[in-house]
Amino acid sequence: MHDVAALLLELGAVVLGVSLLGLVAHRIGISPVPLMLVAGVGLGSGGLVDITHAEPFIGPAAEIGVLLLLLMLGLEFTAEELAQSLARHGRSGLADFALNAGAGFLIGLVIGMPLPACLALAGITWVSSSGIVARLLADLGRLGNRETPAVLSILVIEDIAMAIFLPVLIAVLTGAEWWQALGAVALAVGAVTTILFASRRASVPLGRLLSHPSDEQVLLRLLGITLLVAGLTQLLGASAAVGAFLVGIAVPPSLAVRARSILGPLRDLFAAIFFFSFGLPIVPAELLPVLPAALLLAVVTTSTKLGTGWLAAARDGVQRRGRLRAGAALVPRGEFSIVIAALAVGAGYPEVGALAACYVLLTAIGGPLLARWIVPSPRAALA
Repeated sequence: MHDVAALLLELGAVVLGVSLLGLVAHRIGISPVPLMLVAGVGLGSGGLVDITHAEPFIGPAAEIGVLLLLLMLGLEFTAEELAQSLARHGRSGLADFALNAGAGFLIGLVIGMPLPACLALAGITWVSSSGIVARLLADLGRLGNRETPAVLSILVIEDIAMAIFLPVLIAVLTGAEWWQALGAVALAVGAVTTILFASRRASVPLGRLLSHPSDEQVLLRLLGITLLVAGLTQLLGASAAVGAFLVGIAVPPSLAVRARSILGPLRDLFAAIFFFSFGLPIVPAELLPVLPAALLLAVVTTSTKLGTGWLAAARDGVQRRGRLRAGAALVPRGEFSIVIAALAVGAGYPEVGALAACYVLLTAIGGPLLARWIVPSPRAALA
């Protein structure tokens, strides 16, 4: 009974606190994401308060928050638009890898890390946070902007590429045989290809399944399908976020508007928990010693992400202001970077952990601020 009371008290305090942060962010004209991240650091491991009873709920809720963010993002586009954009941005994805993974790998060498740790650092600096970017685009009212398809293409390419990168990284970190990594890569690529193909064919049957006069039925069916597809995608070695995004892509445009309206409040709740939970594992005392190296990483790879967004948006014929907005939107790193850091620490490279935590925190906070102010948007609708 005492544990239940403690859980409810902590959750209530977290939700009310997040609400207050959202109000403050709205008043000062920024996205609430940076404030929520800082609050998570302050209340997490080694912070001011340790919310131990609420963490078993916050973890799964945060995962659902990412899925809902990507599902809602997918509802903004069609399978045909995605296919055309991905085909157009193959070179942009290669430039993204060369600029950002290359910068992380080289800086790792400069600061004296062993080669496997440098490879992990390359992955950490390469991949933008799909969850943070999705919320950022919505907060700033930029989902309909001309540069947004280029941003989404980079995010999807990165998430798909992780299906190849992670097995290779694990093999290098653990000294596994090359054929084991190759088998894992083949399985993940096959899974992603199957899901991409299925999403383009699923629009009609999915539309029939979701067509119901009851909002409750639409909510439960769409959420259930999203969780199942995301779980299957994760099980097969790819990103669950890709699965959720592709479910949104597969929803017919005639139903997408209604689905966004029904899912909106649920997305806002779980997304807020995701951003808050992001800072919980970070120990503030461990950040100061690695701050100089993390700042170097953040400055260099902010520049390379700006370059990535500039090149990608230019391929869509976007003008200078839109190219800057695209680059700034891609700056935040997040969930994949933390996963990669955890793999490196588990393989015996503890120096990667604190550096990655500090770096991710810097970009996850600085990225939304940069995106807000690099090219002020009169249409920004902050919540």
